[in-house]
Amino acid sequence: MLQGWIVVLVALAYILLLFVIASYGDKVAKTRVKKTRGRPLIYALSLSVYCTSWTFFGSVGSASRNGFEFIAIYLGPILMFAFGYPLILRVIQLAKAEKITSVADFIAARYGKNPMVGAIVTLIAFIGMIPYIALQLKALDLSVGTIVLHPLLSLDDAEISIFGDETLMIAIFMAVFTWLFGTRHIDATEHQEGLMLSIATEAVVKLVAFLAIGIWVTFMLFDGPWDLLHASFANTNSSQDLFTNINASKWAVITLLSLFSIVLLPRQFHVTVTEYNSEAELKRATWLFPSYLIAINLFVVPIALAGLTILGNTVDPDMFVLALPRAYDADWLTLLVFIGGLSAATAMVIVTTVALSIMVSNDLVMPIILRRRSEDEIISTSGEDMSQLVLGIRRMSIFLVILGSYVYYRVAGDSAALSSIGLLSFAAIAQFAPSFIGGLIWRRANARGAIASMLAGFTVWFYTLLLPVFARENIFGATILNNGPFGIEILKPEALLYLDVDPFVHGVLWSLVAGLVFYVAFSLTRQPTAIERIQANTFVPTGITQAPALRKLRTTITVGDLQATISRYVGEERTQRSFDTYAAEHRITIDSKEEADAVILRFSEQLLASAIGSASARLVLSLLLKRRDPGTQEAIKLLDDATEAIQYNRDLLQIALDQVRQGISVYDKDLRLICWNRQYREMLMLPAKFGQVGTSLEEMIRHIAEAGEFGDGASMKSSAFACTTSSIGRRLIRSIW
Repeated sequence: MLQGWIVVLVALAYILLLFVIASYGDKVAKTRVKKTRGRPLIYALSLSVYCTSWTFFGSVGSASRNGFEFIAIYLGPILMFAFGYPLILRVIQLAKAEKITSVADFIAARYGKNPMVGAIVTLIAFIGMIPYIALQLKALDLSVGTIVLHPLLSLDDAEISIFGDETLMIAIFMAVFTWLFGTRHIDATEHQEGLMLSIATEAVVKLVAFLAIGIWVTFMLFDGPWDLLHASFANTNSSQDLFTNINASKWAVITLLSLFSIVLLPRQFHVTVTEYNSEAELKRATWLFPSYLIAINLFVVPIALAGLTILGNTVDPDMFVLALPRAYDADWLTLLVFIGGLSAATAMVIVTTVALSIMVSNDLVMPIILRRRSEDEIISTSGEDMSQLVLGIRRMSIFLVILGSYVYYRVAGDSAALSSIGLLSFAAIAQFAPSFIGGLIWRRANARGAIASMLAGFTVWFYTLLLPVFARENIFGATILNNGPFGIEILKPEALLYLDVDPFVHGVLWSLVAGLVFYVAFSLTRQPTAIERIQANTFVPTGITQAPALRKLRTTITVGDLQATISRYVGEERTQRSFDTYAAEHRITIDSKEEADAVILRFSEQLLASAIGSASARLVLSLLLKRRDPGTQEAIKLLDDATEAIQYNRDLLQIALDQVRQGISVYDKDLRLICWNRQYREMLMLPAKFGQVGTSLEEMIRHIAEAGEFGDGASMKSSAFACTTSSIGRRLIRSIW
């Protein structure tokens, strides 16, 4: 018989184990010069943070209630990683080039680094993620109650909490873990190696636990799949529930939402984009992550059938995974499954709170703080250390997010199934889709359209999806659901304009339509500003545009001024290290007394953006420029001209190269690739990974030799002679010289 104290002790011991793993990961990352070994596997496994307690517990519950509807949650991510590789890689490359730290920063950067855009994205994400984190807390609470109480008791009794606030205790430990390992660096673009290792470990734990319960149910409770099917079909309720409760329209809508969410969820953006290190990681993820999703769902249907057959309506279907081994006194398996569910919940809570804390500090709080301070306070070289303030904001945000989620769970979380809570958050995050996707394909879009789109979509989401949840809890009163506001039936939250469809489908469709219409309509009300055009040139692939004005590229700001200002926000050590690295990569000497050119200004803005976000970085630098160049608009124009000049020259060179039929490449004095065209890689049959700045000629020759182009078994020692004699070698030499 499992006692309650054992369950809580196991949970706390597991979280302490995560502390050890994360500490080890950080220690290894500091001592290892090259961090690529094993990183692709860790990266791919960490993407499974998508599989929360909704997956571990809720998928079985969803299958028990709605049949195969649960598959739609995973179909979107599988399709995205199977066929959307170019899109994901493009988003990552844009984020790395712009030093983007979050989905809020990404959308704000696209629309002219507009602080209002970033703030709205952050607020929507914060409100939308509160129910999702509450879902994890509910799953933990239910799982403890299911283990401690016998599962064959009535459903109402099984939901009684034995320890009162044991869920809050676990949540506090998760907050402390996130505080320690998720906010170690002021630069949000730096990799959290310890955190990633712990998340990857949890991915393995929850997969092993779910496969273990699936195998136990299928081959120990029953004599294999056919015996289980026979028993379930003999039980009319279980077979009808699983194979007939399929809503095609809802299935399609959930697939669409999951397609959006795999990129737009704050935690997924953080893991996929911010923690990205090399293309090898993404290539590994394109097959490993979909395989993981398939593996963790292999036994969802068998467990659901077994739960309906054996337990029926005596237990919450969301807890079938725990209730089945508990009913047969399989204590060790019960604890393993509990740890698996705990892994699924903690991974989601930790990464989500890290991502939200960065968004809150960079896109919500810091812009407010900067605008409330005097210009001298912002750009003074002898003021307070702002980096500690930024870290403090992030750490306070972590506790605020978890506290808000706990309050939501206690107020409104008891009435809904796990899958319903998760879908509510998916729908909220989907309101970013018009601005996010439109920003990648439509140059005419601007910040006004993005703001209007997100506000309209979120308002409809709140009215049609979140309001009914509170209404059923009698927080706003249930009459609005039946009669509409002020008795206006045409405005009923779940039947706008008398549209009679599934309430969830109804809310998602109306919110997305509203967002799309407002996005297009308001974008057309004005022309994009200069900075919006510049950012559109970066985010939307197009041909050559009008040459930028270069008249304002001179300034009296020195490199030392930039370093002194940036060090207040990033830290002196990090600032100096970044400038030293920049100088080494570009083979230049940086003198702190020399005037900053356009390239240095651009680099400084990106470095600052990695700590406080693109909107705040733009404000700080514009104020610094204003001190030397009179007129705020002129200072901002200087930043715009610098950015546009660099972008224009790069685009002009690339377009010119692509128009040439011959393969062309340019190498530096160390024979490292500087620029190239598409025909060059095609001519030498080189894969995409060789189309990167800094790739050495030696790596290319080695690849060609291993491909057998210099003859069978050609080694690097013989490749020099073979290179001069083979046809491909002669082509390579011509491309170099």
